[in-house]
Amino acid sequence: MSFENLNLSRSLLRAIETEGYTQPTPIQEQSIPIALNKRDLLAIAQTGTGKTAAFALPILQLLENNNRKGIKALIVSPTRELAIQISESFVAYGKYSSLKQAVVFGGVPIGNQISALKKGVDILIATPGRLLDLVNQKAVSLSQIEIFVLDEADRMLDMGFINDVKKIITKIPEKRQTLFFSATMPQEITGLANGILTNPLKVEVTPVSTTAEKVTQAIYPVAKKDKASLLIHLLKDPQIKSVLVFSRTKYGADKIVKILGRVSIQAAAIHGNKSQNARQKALSSFKTGKIRVLVATDIAARGIDIDQLNYVLNYDLPNQPETYVHRIGRTGRAGLSGTAWSFCDQEEKPYLDDINKLTGQNIRIVEDHPYALVFTPTLATSKTQQKSNNKNRKQNFRKSRKPQYKEKKRHV
Repeated sequence: MSFENLNLSRSLLRAIETEGYTQPTPIQEQSIPIALNKRDLLAIAQTGTGKTAAFALPILQLLENNNRKGIKALIVSPTRELAIQISESFVAYGKYSSLKQAVVFGGVPIGNQISALKKGVDILIATPGRLLDLVNQKAVSLSQIEIFVLDEADRMLDMGFINDVKKIITKIPEKRQTLFFSATMPQEITGLANGILTNPLKVEVTPVSTTAEKVTQAIYPVAKKDKASLLIHLLKDPQIKSVLVFSRTKYGADKIVKILGRVSIQAAAIHGNKSQNARQKALSSFKTGKIRVLVATDIAARGIDIDQLNYVLNYDLPNQPETYVHRIGRTGRAGLSGTAWSFCDQEEKPYLDDINKLTGQNIRIVEDHPYALVFTPTLATSKTQQKSNNKNRKQNFRKSRKPQYKEKKRHV
């Protein structure tokens, strides 16, 4: 199927062609006709499936000849990065449209955003906290909303924004079209969807466990204290020109950047404690190749969309297997190859078991590296014995340095 089969306007088709797209993704193919028919939509789709266009294109078409004043479409997203990405998509797809859009988010002065809103806006993209601030200051009215999009609803829950979302819903008209997107459907999200959708049609594409099958994966058993050394060891490979590294904590992300800086590896971190300008600068530097390593926490990484990202590395394994799949889904996009490496210490071994169970895979274990850890098979194994096993493994590795290791390394 082509975009021409989706009954989109000539101006939208022209913009799509300018962007270099020829065929819709499954989420676009299924969602756009539903949205154009002004039906409520419940879509289960993760980042990287093309869901932004799945709601942006029909919104632009439905509102093109709507001359009513005021904000007519509201898109609420969990993070600043994702809000900016959505805004950029509306600009790209709406380049031949007369509709005006604006994006508002926290972490920057509110004055410029208020000034932009005063000029008149048809489509507003916002993070929950900043949107409520603007509403409370009477700088924005949501009384004319005709289309409401809630994007990444499960991430809203993870970040503690659900109550803010519920407040926003009370401020928009009951009679409206609602498009609801979420990668997963935990009980609270299911309850929220049932409460705000009216007779919705459901679309579900790319189940979370199948994304992992498209990416070449490997697990590196390593003690927590040796993770930084192993990262530096892997980055000695000149073939790794850029890598997105995931850290569990903000402190950990900053620490990784400092460690890499000591060995002249250019890196930057993005997380919730960084200013918006700092985060955008780091992301831009990574995209343009000025820095080789971008270290991110999960919350900051939502919304990052980097073309041709070949390597993702989990410095810390996440305790939720779905998060692992979302992380590695940052690579291997649009049919391109991708590689995901994960460090796993003894305490993280149960997380690895959960990941293998969710994805239906037994991810390959790489033991031929200088910091290899021997997983303790039972709790009865003594710490002294484990240290001895690890020491012997390191010594054997240094002695052997077999060509077989190099071949495996290139394969990974």
